[in-house]
Amino acid sequence: MRLFSCFVLSLFALLNIGVVEISSANDRSPNVVLIYADDLGYGDLGCYGAKGWTTPNLDRLAAKGMRFTDFYVAQAVCSASRTALLTGCYPNRLGILGALGPKSQNGIHADETTLAEVLKSREYATAIFGKWHLGHHPQFLPTRHGFDEYFGLPYSNDMWPYHPGVAHLPLEDRLKNWPYLPLIEGDKIVNANVTGDEQAKLTTWYTERSVEFIERNRERPFFLYLPHAMPHVPLFVSDKQKGKSSHGLYGDVIQEIDWSVGEITATLERLGLTQNTLVIFTSDNGPWLTYGNHAGGSDGLREGKGTAWEGGVRVPCVMSWPGKIPAGQTCAEPVMTIDILPTITKLVGAELPKKPIDGLDIWPLINGTQNAKSPHEALYFYWGQHLQAVRSGQWKLHFPHPFVSVSSTNAGADGKPGKAAQKEIGLALFDLNADRAETTDVAEKHSDVVARLTVLADKARADLGDSATKQKGSGVREVGIIKP
Repeated sequence: MRLFSCFVLSLFALLNIGVVEISSANDRSPNVVLIYADDLGYGDLGCYGAKGWTTPNLDRLAAKGMRFTDFYVAQAVCSASRTALLTGCYPNRLGILGALGPKSQNGIHADETTLAEVLKSREYATAIFGKWHLGHHPQFLPTRHGFDEYFGLPYSNDMWPYHPGVAHLPLEDRLKNWPYLPLIEGDKIVNANVTGDEQAKLTTWYTERSVEFIERNRERPFFLYLPHAMPHVPLFVSDKQKGKSSHGLYGDVIQEIDWSVGEITATLERLGLTQNTLVIFTSDNGPWLTYGNHAGGSDGLREGKGTAWEGGVRVPCVMSWPGKIPAGQTCAEPVMTIDILPTITKLVGAELPKKPIDGLDIWPLINGTQNAKSPHEALYFYWGQHLQAVRSGQWKLHFPHPFVSVSSTNAGADGKPGKAAQKEIGLALFDLNADRAETTDVAEKHSDVVARLTVLADKARADLGDSATKQKGSGVREVGIIKP
């Protein structure tokens, strides 16, 4: 009897050990999958009202999680937007503005902390497959800033000698400003001259790499960053999606991005990782309307990429984490990509970067906490170094500034850009709850709101600078520079 009792106790102990091990595996830090489209418009997903193509995988992701209606990027242009996403800072704080090109000598400073570096401190496997655009010189590449693996383009896929804007020039003249487009793996160029045929394979290549990375790291926490090259022009799509949508090449490209999302979510499900993985899908800015039928739509928001209007800075965003994020929810609170780093940092129990950041923890909004509000008193929208607008609650105040305007009459078509009109706006206040298209200036009716937002803007100018008022900003830090 005593032997039997010992056997039972030993068996019970072993079972308990097994339970602890399983529990520990389930309670490990969550995997993070961050998918970033390029120039995808607010209205380009089915769950945001898209017509002419379908996005069943993204729609399913939204149905299983949270869809954000008032999600913003810090600036409506490539490098600035990605800086905000990966560092939690307004790009003006770090000095990375616009879209860095093949001749740019600047990039992300070595002293800045990226989301990948935050997660590396918690022993995450980290990878980026896609467009980087925070500097193409070796010291700026992802593998120097927290990523274990990198495969992709260093900047936009139109920064090559075959851009339609320079196609009329002799090749030797084109190459002076736009060298051949390189494909990089790690810190080495593995293809010095990416062709159109190869661009058509980028979405597939990035997806295959992503799936393989997930499979290799299924037993440990991982961070997968997938910044697609598409639907930035020039548009390319693989044979598996070519001609499949009812809206031509642009629709085909969006459906291929949706296919990619489906491959990744299916992999997570197959490996039993869905319950422990936070998946985020969003875009780096609104649609590049100059390209007409090769650009997306903003679902009635005003203007697009390159502006501080809603169509430029408001983007689709869906997040899913079964069991942690309630299914089928919508969040209308104004938040921004700068909030992703601090939110994930808190989720995984890591420390925030030592240098000040601008983003705030928005987990109460993501997990559907009742009556949760945006933690921001205001969000600020610069174009370059010019503070052009500020949003606080339902209100958005534009300061006098020029902007590019595109309509059906001046848009291009089939890969060739039109010529945007140059316009200006004076001081104007919009109630986004009633007028998300920013058509009716209500500044005269709400002078108190104008005064309050102006005070907030002055604080931002003192911190981040403003070219319009010739302020440098006390909080602006040194940008990374290649020194002669």
